[in-house]
Amino acid sequence: MIRTSVQTLPRVIMPRAPRGLLLGAFLVLAAVPAESVAQRRIGMIPVGSSELRDSVALFTTDRGALGRRWTVEYSPARRERFTAFYTDWQKRLTKIDFNKLSQEGKIDYVLLESRLKTELAQLRREEKLLGEMKPLVPFGQVIVDFEEARRRFDKIDAQASGKALAVMATQLDSLTRMVRAKQANTITRADRIVALRTIGYLGSLQGTLRNWNRFYAGYDPLYSWWTEDPFRRVNDAFGRYTRAIREVVVGQREGQEEPIIGDPIGAQGLAEDLEAEMIAYTPAELIALAEREFAWIDAEKARAARDMGFGTDVKGALEKVKQAYVPPGEQPELIRRLAREAVAFITEKNLVTVPPLADEVWRMEMMSPRQQLVSPFFLGGEIIQVSYPTDSMQHDDKLMSMRGNNPHFSMATVHHELIPGHHMQGYMTSRYNTHRGAFGTPFWTEGWSLWWEMLLWDQGFPKTPEDRMGMLFWRSHRLARIIFSLKVHLGEMTPQEAIDMLVDRVGHERANAEAEVRRSFNGSYSPLYQAAYMLGGLQIRALHRELVGGGRMTNKEFHDAILQGGRMPIEMVRARLMGTTLRPGYQANWKFIQ
Repeated sequence: MIRTSVQTLPRVIMPRAPRGLLLGAFLVLAAVPAESVAQRRIGMIPVGSSELRDSVALFTTDRGALGRRWTVEYSPARRERFTAFYTDWQKRLTKIDFNKLSQEGKIDYVLLESRLKTELAQLRREEKLLGEMKPLVPFGQVIVDFEEARRRFDKIDAQASGKALAVMATQLDSLTRMVRAKQANTITRADRIVALRTIGYLGSLQGTLRNWNRFYAGYDPLYSWWTEDPFRRVNDAFGRYTRAIREVVVGQREGQEEPIIGDPIGAQGLAEDLEAEMIAYTPAELIALAEREFAWIDAEKARAARDMGFGTDVKGALEKVKQAYVPPGEQPELIRRLAREAVAFITEKNLVTVPPLADEVWRMEMMSPRQQLVSPFFLGGEIIQVSYPTDSMQHDDKLMSMRGNNPHFSMATVHHELIPGHHMQGYMTSRYNTHRGAFGTPFWTEGWSLWWEMLLWDQGFPKTPEDRMGMLFWRSHRLARIIFSLKVHLGEMTPQEAIDMLVDRVGHERANAEAEVRRSFNGSYSPLYQAAYMLGGLQIRALHRELVGGGRMTNKEFHDAILQGGRMPIEMVRARLMGTTLRPGYQANWKFIQ
């Protein structure tokens, strides 16, 4: 990441520590009056450098170093080490005189305090997940012990290692037979959830074991003499056991796509995650909000359908929009045109500062067919990745991809990914308050881009009813994400019901709906990630009404201030822009739903 020069920080007393000490020097802060912080202004908002900037950067660096040292997934020793790390940082925070910090410093204090609490909760959740998998992986700790002894540079006992591997191979074969003997009608959804998670854990363990073996094999002749055969047997047995779980319990045969199962975190998990994101609402209240917003969208879709000449036939109007796809080979030109239109529009309206370099450096790449299985639409940032058919895809898949990426749908997604969306975010956050990357959240990242879909709608960006229908499609899509994300994690909806909802209520092509739900629940996204698009956008909309609607800031001042403040939960964005009184132990209380 690129860091530009910043104003001189107030004096910070950092005690020296012995070289090599893991945590390094931290932070007994000198008593610095808040008004002594060098400040400037964005509109009406004073912005100064945070006294905790370097401390947060130190936390991030030390955490990264620990992550590279303690690499074994679900390791109790790793969990213990990180628990000690986070607990130590909690103690360090108590040494700071909170009342003598500037507002920027107080924000970083609250953010770091919240992040530490969240990380500790995640470690406790990890312990619970491991407990559910242990019956399927009773040999896991043996592999963990192998690797962690290597990391400690302990001398290996080659004969004992060979014996342990031989026992593990026998155990894996026994477990494989037990799984193969299971009757399909005895396998529950809970069994499948744990089994799918276990497959990932088995892959991690097998990778760890291979790395451990690679360290010694060929270099230590005694090790190779004792372990070559049992290691080969274990490696082969891993494959058979994983395949048995995948086929019998998960229900995925060779050549088939992995079924969409998910790993629900339950009501308690959602409550913890909402608290971490500083969202002062229950899942039920957020679902009700989504349903209320759906009513507005349904009415607007009906109006667009009438304006298109379809009367009350919204599905027919939506089908016409889908059929307006460009011919093969012309999608990149469409993206270029839509990107230029968005930049010209926001510049003319004076909505946000667009640095010329940001507009110069973005690039475009095409997605592979494999990528499109989980990302049927655009992905973005400095590089916008375009989802569109290749010649190797099946005919029906080609048509669904073209229909799902038509120009009217793309009108809302191109500016979401580029300018003023994700590319603009990445450009600014790599230059301002870079330390706050430690507090990144999808409610800020995705909420920002979603907010621009709302604002450009209000500013008259869509010129035709077809454009309006395309933008409304995406809004309804993001609202559906709130509903199905929360309900699946509460156990009130299955992934298949989520797919049906996207097809019936939003208007997705079924293959695209399946890819969307797969993406949501395949483990690569946090539980609240997909809900964060619309919820974060609604938070920024509420804050915009307070500050811009209330005449306290211009649009450009508002948007520039958010970008230059760095990544953080939107409630902290509000605290920063409005000067909210903060205290240690801060609890979210902002009611942004109107």
